[in-house]
Amino acid sequence: MYAEDKILVGCNENMDVFALPKMSNRHGVIAGATGTGKTVTLKVLAESFSDMGVPVFLADMKGDVSGLAKVGSTNDFIARNVEAFSLEEKGFNFKSYPVEFWDLFGEKGLPIRVTLSEMGPMLLSKILNLSEAQEGVLNIIFRVADDESLLIIDLKDLKAMINHVVENKDKYESQYGAISPKSANTILRTLIAFEDQGGNLFFGEPALDLNDFMQVDDNGKGVINVLDAQKLSLSPEIYSTFLLWMMSSLYQNLPEVGDMDKPKFVFFFDEAHLLFDEISPEFGKKIEQIVRLIRSKGVGLYFISQSPADIPDDILAQLGNRVQHALRAYTPKDQKAVKVAAETFRPNPNFGTAEVISNLGTGEALVSVLDEKGAPTVVEQVKIVPPQSHIGSIEDDLRQQIIDISQFKSKYWEAVDGESAYELLLNKIDSNPNIESEVPAADKEILEEVKTQKEEAPAEAPAQQGSVLVDILGTVLAGQTKTTTRKRTKKSEPQKMVEKAASQAMNTAAREVTKGIMRGIFGQMK
Repeated sequence: MYAEDKILVGCNENMDVFALPKMSNRHGVIAGATGTGKTVTLKVLAESFSDMGVPVFLADMKGDVSGLAKVGSTNDFIARNVEAFSLEEKGFNFKSYPVEFWDLFGEKGLPIRVTLSEMGPMLLSKILNLSEAQEGVLNIIFRVADDESLLIIDLKDLKAMINHVVENKDKYESQYGAISPKSANTILRTLIAFEDQGGNLFFGEPALDLNDFMQVDDNGKGVINVLDAQKLSLSPEIYSTFLLWMMSSLYQNLPEVGDMDKPKFVFFFDEAHLLFDEISPEFGKKIEQIVRLIRSKGVGLYFISQSPADIPDDILAQLGNRVQHALRAYTPKDQKAVKVAAETFRPNPNFGTAEVISNLGTGEALVSVLDEKGAPTVVEQVKIVPPQSHIGSIEDDLRQQIIDISQFKSKYWEAVDGESAYELLLNKIDSNPNIESEVPAADKEILEEVKTQKEEAPAEAPAQQGSVLVDILGTVLAGQTKTTTRKRTKKSEPQKMVEKAASQAMNTAAREVTKGIMRGIFGQMK
């Protein structure tokens, strides 16, 4: 709850505990066992950031976070807390919040897509669970694509690129190192399985522009971007890798802003343990680097997990704002987790932190925030203030209404198949008067045929034009047409001549588009 220009996190009989907006980009953690109130705390913080004009991103693992979009209502529990802590006098009132719904599968929100070139080989290897040797081959494939200015947009492009590199391995091995056909074939089989699981929906265009997450509404409230993750949670590798891609993309693309009065953007990472499960030390160091440096970009990161022990110590040490719900100590492992959680707080002389953690009720928490000097406050036991939006999920009709009126629906709803690039290719030929100098003399006649075809042919549907481009890409990238599953028709000689010139121009256009590719901290395209 946003009150007195601060974030009211919780209250007890003696005091209110506020988090300072200026310290909110020093990151935080929300921990606790299932059913202890983490989701309510998440919503309270998200509402507060929205009220102060800060856009938010969070994942909805169970569907109940969607209630942010609906006006809240009272119940006995809420009424008691509102009265006990005089919340109405502090500005508490039931309301809804501006929400954009997103979904990697495009079912319960606007579709999210990323191009493979943007994601890069390291994060893709994490999704596919590749071995070290297989990741090495994938790195070579991306490096060849970058050096030869061939953008890898979707899985079809990647499969074609793999075939191209393997078939020309003798040409590339002296420069890039050994290319194992066995590893390449394993990657291809993995991609096919990934595609069968719906992975092809994620990679493509229009690619997500993270600036679209950083919006405020007409009333100055930060828009809360809710990623529906109910289905996505069944694919933890995709879920964790996408959030990691997003986090690292924010880091490498946002400008330095230094210390601000409030964050530019707040990112909640639910089920944070998925990010750190079975990662290599090198990978962990890169994550630690992002967490350490991204606050200078004005971004606050909040990790949500059952126990602070799920988060590596180097990263946990950077999470200054902490909310700890109950942990149950039934086993020696549980008792160790309670001890770890207690040790992350600055002790309160009035109670034993470890003992309290095991006896907290639902909606209660231990809270420590950063003071004005950036030092952690003494831990306090509080009741988390209730959210002002609806507790629970919203109706499908309301969700769809919000999706339908989104300013981004026209931008993201329909996938842009790479086939539409065929028109861009012909426009490239028209708009580049020097392209003839880049075409061998023997093929000048073919180039003229391309121009004539474009001038004289009736306006084709984009899909028909694009079907030719798919064939071209199959030839250019893979050296064969069998990599494309599209049904083929027998081509006339003029069509073959057009495609030959088009393939040559395609390489010219691609070189200009992708010239100077650089890759960031996780091998992402910058």
